[in-house]
Amino acid sequence: MARFRELLLDVWREACRHIRIDESAAAIAEMLSRQMPLGGLLVRRIDKARSCLETVAVALVDPSRHPEHARTECSSDDLNRVLTWCSRGEMLSGHRREPPQSVLSLVVPQELDSAVLAGPLRDQQGPEGVLLLAAHPGDRFGEDHATLALALLEPFSVALENDRRLREMEVLREAAEADKRSLLTRLGRQALGDTIVGDDVGLRSVMERVELVARSDVPVLIFGETGTGKELIARAIHTRSERSGGPFMRVNCGAIPPELIDSQLFGHERGSFTGATDTHRGWFERADRGTLFLDEIGELPPAAQVRLLRVLQDGSFERVGAQRPITVDVRIVAATHRDLSGMVRDGKFREDLWYRLAVFSVSLPPLRERTGDISALARHFAQRAAVRFGLTPRMPTNEDIGLLVSYSWPGNIRELGAVMDRAAILGDGQNLEVATALGVQNSPLPPRTDNHAPLGPQPAQVGPLDDAIRRHIEAALRATRGRIEGPSGVAALLKVNPHTLRARMRKLGIDWARFRDPPASQHPQ
Repeated sequence: MARFRELLLDVWREACRHIRIDESAAAIAEMLSRQMPLGGLLVRRIDKARSCLETVAVALVDPSRHPEHARTECSSDDLNRVLTWCSRGEMLSGHRREPPQSVLSLVVPQELDSAVLAGPLRDQQGPEGVLLLAAHPGDRFGEDHATLALALLEPFSVALENDRRLREMEVLREAAEADKRSLLTRLGRQALGDTIVGDDVGLRSVMERVELVARSDVPVLIFGETGTGKELIARAIHTRSERSGGPFMRVNCGAIPPELIDSQLFGHERGSFTGATDTHRGWFERADRGTLFLDEIGELPPAAQVRLLRVLQDGSFERVGAQRPITVDVRIVAATHRDLSGMVRDGKFREDLWYRLAVFSVSLPPLRERTGDISALARHFAQRAAVRFGLTPRMPTNEDIGLLVSYSWPGNIRELGAVMDRAAILGDGQNLEVATALGVQNSPLPPRTDNHAPLGPQPAQVGPLDDAIRRHIEAALRATRGRIEGPSGVAALLKVNPHTLRARMRKLGIDWARFRDPPASQHPQ
């Protein structure tokens, strides 16, 4: 083997330099052909799931006669014989025209009609493939060639393992690309980047503050009514910061049950409470070196506010049931539609936490104060709806824009997106039924007297939005007999997360237990 030492070093170099087995095989075969009567080199992968051998690399032979991905089907007994031989790790020398029960007759393809050396390729999990060295027609391999071939098994096993991992990564990448395309279609987007419509008009001052604070690492508190795009601004701060390469995690503080907030935010150890069957990393750990967006921060209960304050002060916390502190590097961006300063005065929000969060604030104007952006937003949502629903893109007319500008938009941008979706569906790709989607149909618009005047019924006829939501949820509870989860529950009927639904019902004071059927023993006889 001394005379092959330099050759084996070169073989290892080529095996590790390439990540595709066909590239490694081509380079190594060229070197081997100068040391032995090598007429061809094949690498075959053992596919246990399909019970076959697949050729994954061909060198020095006509690829039309020995194509890659050519398969040799095996019975279960034949495959077991091949696997048993591989487990022994022995070289085989001979010809494919061996007795049918020989391993060579199973691993050598029919097109390879010459003397061969066959060796098993293995990884840590067991048999992985077969290396075949074919001699020139009429030539045979000597004992020193067989010894060299035995030394080639390890570098080729490494090359085959690298190739397998590459293929797995390609499959995962293709699956991820397919998922991304599907997600973009459902969202009605062309790319994953968030579009901020109105950044040069109604949101110009907001974006100036975003640019100003993004480069620093201070906490940011975003104020704005429901549906004004607080998460979009939080993502803009993250993508413009030095943490843009790290994770962006969003937590809806109002959607987490109070008894699970500590576990969700800070994680828990296995066995720390009933049902904790595994160690769980909380949102803070998962957002390490990135940004954690705490939406509806005003909904945090007092106990969670205390632990959040500690993280903001020293960057450390403990999982539930643990005694070892964990240190993280996380930037906090919080958002709320509530009056936090008023909650501080009323003792409902910690004053020290308020000072920690409100280092830099950003206030989002409601849509009724951004009428100059409504036209661009309507076109954006119309285009998105066409992609989402597979319709012919239709843009709103001047009359449509007039209707939209005249509306007060209590639900802000989120409501505008829903209206445009509804208008696109009602128009079925022929046009946008904006008037019908707004509920005004062909009736004339009442004059708009101020920026807050609602469209349609007068204010005396319209109650608070929370009352309408309460009535809607209670109607669903009656229809489902108080069932929250499951395919026939309220959450599925309203298409919301069960935790979000429970949080909203607690906020609205809805006792869903009174809608449930009484036990059988309480039914009248």
